Amino acid sequence: MSLRRFFRRKLEDADLKCEIESYLDHEIDDNMARGLSHEEARRQAQLKFGSTVRVREELWQRNTLGFLDHLIRDLRYACRSLSRAPGFTLVAVLVIALGIGATTSLFTIVRSVLLQPLPFKDPGRLVRLYEQSADGKFPYNDSAPGVFAEWKKQSHGFSDLAILTDASDYGLSGMEGQLPERIRGSECSWNLFQTLGVEPALGRTFAASDDRPSANSTVILSWGLWKRRFGGDPSVLNQAVHLDEKTYTIIGVMPAWFAYPEPGVQLWTPIYHEKSAERMRTIDSHDFLTVGRLKPGATEAQATAELSVITRQMHDQHLDDPFVSKAANSRPLLEDLVGDFKTPLYVLLAATGCLLLIACLNVASLLVARSAARRRELAIRTALGGSRWRLLGGHFTESFLLSAVGGAVGLVMANAAIQWFIATRQDMRRVETIHMDAIVVGFGMGLTFLCAFFAGAMSSLPVRNDQILSALQESSRSHSAGPSQIKTRKWLLALEVALTVVLLIGAGLLLKSYARLRSSNLGCLTSNVLTMHLNLPESKYTQPAQRLNFFEALLTSVRSLPGARAAGLATAVPGEGYYGDHGFLIAEHPPLPMGQEQYAMNRWVDPGYFEALGIPFLRGQTFDQNQLLKQANEVIISESFARQYFGDEDPLGKHLLSLGSQPYKIVGVVGDTRYLIAQPARPMMYFPLYIGTESAGTLAVRSTHNVTSLALPIQQIIQRLDPELPVSDILTLEQIIGKSTFSSSFDATLVLAFAVLSLVLAAVGLFGVLSYVVAQRTTEIGVRIALGAQRGDLLRLMLSDGLRPAAAGLLLGLAGGIVASEKISDLLYGVQPLDKSVFAAVAFLLLTVAILACLLPAWRASRLDPVQALRTE
Repeated sequence: MSLRRFFRRKLEDADLKCEIESYLDHEIDDNMARGLSHEEARRQAQLKFGSTVRVREELWQRNTLGFLDHLIRDLRYACRSLSRAPGFTLVAVLVIALGIGATTSLFTIVRSVLLQPLPFKDPGRLVRLYEQSADGKFPYNDSAPGVFAEWKKQSHGFSDLAILTDASDYGLSGMEGQLPERIRGSECSWNLFQTLGVEPALGRTFAASDDRPSANSTVILSWGLWKRRFGGDPSVLNQAVHLDEKTYTIIGVMPAWFAYPEPGVQLWTPIYHEKSAERMRTIDSHDFLTVGRLKPGATEAQATAELSVITRQMHDQHLDDPFVSKAANSRPLLEDLVGDFKTPLYVLLAATGCLLLIACLNVASLLVARSAARRRELAIRTALGGSRWRLLGGHFTESFLLSAVGGAVGLVMANAAIQWFIATRQDMRRVETIHMDAIVVGFGMGLTFLCAFFAGAMSSLPVRNDQILSALQESSRSHSAGPSQIKTRKWLLALEVALTVVLLIGAGLLLKSYARLRSSNLGCLTSNVLTMHLNLPESKYTQPAQRLNFFEALLTSVRSLPGARAAGLATAVPGEGYYGDHGFLIAEHPPLPMGQEQYAMNRWVDPGYFEALGIPFLRGQTFDQNQLLKQANEVIISESFARQYFGDEDPLGKHLLSLGSQPYKIVGVVGDTRYLIAQPARPMMYFPLYIGTESAGTLAVRSTHNVTSLALPIQQIIQRLDPELPVSDILTLEQIIGKSTFSSSFDATLVLAFAVLSLVLAAVGLFGVLSYVVAQRTTEIGVRIALGAQRGDLLRLMLSDGLRPAAAGLLLGLAGGIVASEKISDLLYGVQPLDKSVFAAVAFLLLTVAILACLLPAWRASRLDPVQALRTE
């Protein structure tokens, strides 16, 4: 029989009814024509035809699909039943929606960021290439351009290799009334876009002729910059734009989704045109990114091994240079882009999975309570002939109906959560790819059915049709009510508590880690310190003396501002990042053995930098005022530098050979600072900024009050000195710390939110279980009181009844927490995975909440009036 006939049953029944009535009317007319009265004529016609109801029922049954008919009947019954319990229905739907919404949103994020292939041609063949340092300390070091040139010339495993830089600042000059601004741009070899397999949305990409020192300056814009700065005008192609006071011709616009090597990049320029030929021949300066596309049939391991052979040959040819790498290394390009986010996202996904399971357990517990409340009804239906399978069918229908509504609401919540995540985590790679699609909706629907089946199965365990008499007798004083339902709810609650404990332990460890991270000492003052970045265009400030004059004039004007206590300039301030290192020799020490190296991070600073940031001098003094241009020959080192390379020896007066052949005299030792808040201090060398080689730097200003009020006056000073010079990254040091710790804060806060929500659900579950137990044992409690039981003993009895599943769940959760803490150890800073204080605090919190949740129903039980209790049926 077809579904069409099933859904047309009412229509066909109506047609049959009309036919029967027409037949009877004709028979009645014939009988009346033979002289019978109307009543007798109708009676004879009906006797001749037989039972009209039976005929209609037979047609109805022939058009009926049994399983579908039962399903529709169960759905109608479930809808009527749930509508009579709006409180239960609302709570169950909300709990399921929270679990499904959170899990679906995290699944969408993980799938989009970590699992979906890159939107490039044949992305599985794209790899990021690295050099491995000679001492093995840096297995994934960036590439040197000279080494890249040899890779490209000699390798056979790659169809193409491309080189590029990390995004850096460009000064975009104002046009047609627009203000100048600093934007992020990357320099890349002409074949980068060809290697990645991506086409421009407008215009063309670089040609080989564009990537030469003698070529005209060209630039490719990002979609966002084109829309924002140029209004999305297609005629922008071949127009001129001024970057760092140089004229560039716009030749193309990339698609809206393209953002490489990082999300904030807004333009690309050809690298061999931008960098000097000497710079692109260096083999020991590891500042460049390399991307390769494997040839068909070539494996990543084979191609990387070939590059290692080439690298080793270059190393052996330059044994006098310890910074030439010994081998090559590689990673899939996708892993290189999103590897830092893999563990945090999977931790959050696991947390939402726990929340979903807790939600299912909670709904199952609610359904058990509901089935217990309807136990007599179910027993009567069984006594009237309802089979166990029919009862289970109705039970599962309620579960599926609740889950379906909860799943639909959860998908809406998931979409809202995804939009919030995208707006909040703009720092995450591939965040622009996150979106809901058919697969995500299918995943949400799958979770809905899974939750429905799980909750229905767990809550249907007590549903039996062999205890009809006991169910009907449960109200008598000689019977305890529903022990199977109580036992099932306690086991569900214990599992719920265990999962809550795991989430609380994870949240506690992450929060303690974040607190340790934020309380770490950068090695300098952080309160009321304002920073801003500026970059002098080399095309305009061609001479070191010009840069010196600008920096001196800037600092003099800033220090004279009311409220400015101190000001300094450096290529980077603490917390901003690594910003490079350099090898060195100590002139007074014996030469290093062949192949051995010494290196330290480097900074160029003005003499007032240390005072401005409160970096203490441990020995010596700051730079002399005559450390200008070619006269500069002094260096200041950090405490860890002195400890690591001089030991107990006094470093003052010693000389470093680092930047060229000129020795730099050590005139001071300062306290250690951290280049990132989460990283330990490393040896550092400070050179005089007024040597004139550096054109970019960060201005740091310390104030006696709210330092942000100085931002506008400082920008006005810069505009007076150079109207076309933009500034960027105007942040306080506290904001820089907050920015670098944002990811840790976000992860900890989100896991904590899931844990608190789970704790609330567990507390409600404990309260509900004990309230249910008290309600079912009211008569028993009344008998105990009537026989002389002390109310304090009853209070302890009820509390122990409620706390037993909590204690069992706590023990199980602590064991699970030990396993979970090891999994998140990579996310912890200054905290051991098995931190005793966190485990103890979680246990104390859980037991406290459990006692509070159980105290009210237990107290009510101990205060029952025995007369009223004995009257309860």
